[in-house]
Amino acid sequence: MTVVPGLVSVTFRRLGVADIVPLVARAGLRAIEWGGDVHVPDAAAARDAAARCADAGVGIAAYGSYYRCDGSGFDDVLRTVVALGAPRVRVWAGRRGSAVEPDRAAVVADLARVAALAAGEGVEVCVEYHANTLTDTLGSTVDLLAAVPAVRPYWQPPIGDRPASALAAVEALAPVTAHVFTWDDTGARRRLAAGEALWRPVLAALPADGHALLEFVRDDDPAAFAEDAATLLGWLSAGPPAGRPAGRSRPTAGRSG
Repeated sequence: MTVVPGLVSVTFRRLGVADIVPLVARAGLRAIEWGGDVHVPDAAAARDAAARCADAGVGIAAYGSYYRCDGSGFDDVLRTVVALGAPRVRVWAGRRGSAVEPDRAAVVADLARVAALAAGEGVEVCVEYHANTLTDTLGSTVDLLAAVPAVRPYWQPPIGDRPASALAAVEALAPVTAHVFTWDDTGARRRLAAGEALWRPVLAALPADGHALLEFVRDDDPAAFAEDAATLLGWLSAGPPAGRPAGRSRPTAGRSG
């Protein structure tokens, strides 16, 4: 199996589900993570998105929720995930960064609770790698995953990240789902191709059946998306950079399960 290329649907918040599915299919991508804020807010919308994906031969990578592990509303999220037929749901680990969160234990406990509920439906819970949550640093993320080993991580490059630190994070957190984009050091969006030095080694480190999901294209422009999709597909078909085997298995720092 090979890494599955796809799209995070909230890349195009101004487009509807009926527009996004054919856009992904035409670009040659194979899956969509459907966002819960605009495109798939409830079970009815989830069933519609699932049907459109099935008709187009596009897979469903995940449901991108905005659940914050605060004890409120996960039952509705899980019903939507099940209606969508998504194998995993992405959540956020709290509402504050790891250095200022006053009750880390409560966030961890709720993450464990929702992971158990999701597992009962055959769904995996994943945490967003993001500022202002308990996954805002590599060390805090590793500790969180050790505390709740049923949970799996997403990863995306923080602003200003460099190839060596990006690869080290992906290897420490493996296996991850990657949100794929290129920003400059100010957070301005660039062509994905400008991030080749970072992304080629990272893609090679993803699990063979993992997902690489495009996000944050320039100007939210479908033409920019098509260009970035072609770049991503080219990298995946070319394989790892010279001298680096694909999908090497590495020990996971501070994790079990």
